[in-house]
Amino acid sequence: MAGEKSEEDTVSEYLGQNPELAQWVDTFRSYCESNKHSLDRLLSLSMVWANTVFLGCCYPQAVMDKIKEMGDGIVVQDAPVHKTTKDGIQGRGKRSATTEGESDSGGKRAKSSRKSGPLPQAPAEHQPFFNRLYKAVAWKLVSAGGFGPNLDHFEILRSCVESCKETMACVYVPLKDITGLPAGRTQKEGHVCEIRCQTVYIGTGYGRDEAAAKAMASKEALKVFQGRKVTVKICRRRYNGKDVEDLVLLDEQPRSQGFPPALSYPFQDEQLEEGSS
Repeated sequence: MAGEKSEEDTVSEYLGQNPELAQWVDTFRSYCESNKHSLDRLLSLSMVWANTVFLGCCYPQAVMDKIKEMGDGIVVQDAPVHKTTKDGIQGRGKRSATTEGESDSGGKRAKSSRKSGPLPQAPAEHQPFFNRLYKAVAWKLVSAGGFGPNLDHFEILRSCVESCKETMACVYVPLKDITGLPAGRTQKEGHVCEIRCQTVYIGTGYGRDEAAAKAMASKEALKVFQGRKVTVKICRRRYNGKDVEDLVLLDEQPRSQGFPPALSYPFQDEQLEEGSS
């Protein structure tokens, strides 16, 4: 219809109203690319941003940095919490194994594929975000009257994470499917929930169902924020019966016990990408 604007017209009008954004977009244009290419790229990055917020998609870190800059100042009401099931975790592991098998003849690539774990600089990269999240949680708990058993721990954690323009990822696994539990643990019913934010592990909880497990995991996560500060560190954890290095959010209190087994391990795909580049 004559009165309707095309997507290109809408983007052109938006860039005309935001010259700083237009200049930023233009910095990604090569000498052989037309102005239309920059508009197409902006549309693509906008779709990527929507995929990360509403579908929980992950992209290479360079792309994630770009869309995080684009989304600065955008507040999403009731953003979904992305859920990963046991089947999804197993499927990802199978793809990783297949990639390793196919790359045996590559030598160097196969060696990179077998290395899994966060990069050494990962804690320093994630620390500024969790410093902001720590302040957001502190103010939220003050307004709620302090930390206590009667709070909606998940809602408090979710709202604070969203105020920092991020989302949480919750993984649910039936207790009977978890390997490496202590021999004395005879309870086989119920579910376990693991919560991560920016791939950093922040809490695990058990419950009769997924909702109860999520509530307990959120409560355990909020306990980490009760100290004077939080720190992102690389720690050893068990995942699928093996010791792996994981990103973990810690308070300043010494731990007398180890960490619960990891239900997810988001660093396998990252290492495969590093090896294929």
